[in-house]
Amino acid sequence: MSNSPLVKYTKLSPNHSGKRNHVIDTITIHCMAGNCTIETCGNIFQTADGKPDPNKASSNYGVGTDGRVGLYVDEANRSWCTSSGTNDHRAVTIEVANDQSGEPWHVSDKALAATIELVADICKRNGIAKLLWKGDKSLIGQTDKQNMTVHRWFAAKSCPGNYLYEKHGYIADEVNKRLGSSATAPSVPTTPAQPAPGFVPYIVKVTATTLNYRMGAGTNYPIKGTVNLNEKYTIVEEASGAGAKKWGKLKSGAGWISLDYAAKV
Repeated sequence: MSNSPLVKYTKLSPNHSGKRNHVIDTITIHCMAGNCTIETCGNIFQTADGKPDPNKASSNYGVGTDGRVGLYVDEANRSWCTSSGTNDHRAVTIEVANDQSGEPWHVSDKALAATIELVADICKRNGIAKLLWKGDKSLIGQTDKQNMTVHRWFAAKSCPGNYLYEKHGYIADEVNKRLGSSATAPSVPTTPAQPAPGFVPYIVKVTATTLNYRMGAGTNYPIKGTVNLNEKYTIVEEASGAGAKKWGKLKSGAGWISLDYAAKV
């Protein structure tokens, strides 16, 4: 089993379980919760005596704010990254540096682009024909329906932070372009939504490159699709929900978007 040719720095960690007991069929993207270089991240995964330390962690790869890629655990081996041995035996784990501290744990454009290229390379070399993301915890292990997982599903953590979490649909789409596949489900007719009683509808413009819309107001609801930068939508209801200060319901009836990534016009 090979490692990615995109790697610019290697510092192998002793913190791993040896050979995987499952084929690679899953991608798990984490955030570093800090602006670590790939060298610094590699040092964090080391131990004083060079022996595995069960109280420490590791990942297969790391991506710096500058877009460089580091290797810490060979793909052939299971890293200690996701608080789930079952997940880490089947997943390639990737730590991505944050260029801003605190939620939404933003990452740089270079880091995001490098992560997409790295994931595409991992998929190509491991026979993953299509990257699938629905934001649905109940689909863990059902890789024919969803083969991306997140740390927050296995532990009381916000990882990978809301910025990367909301980018998972975009990452899947971009990776699939490179794989010659499509992650976008066929569109389905929707029933226009009526304004909530007493609510005055207003128009917003999307300020994120790609923004997921969901079945309900919160990141705990499944993703139905995506909207794109500068597109305009009418909001007919607002609600509080996980992952954002406020959510807005689309007039089309398609779903809800995070208003953290939209501006009134």
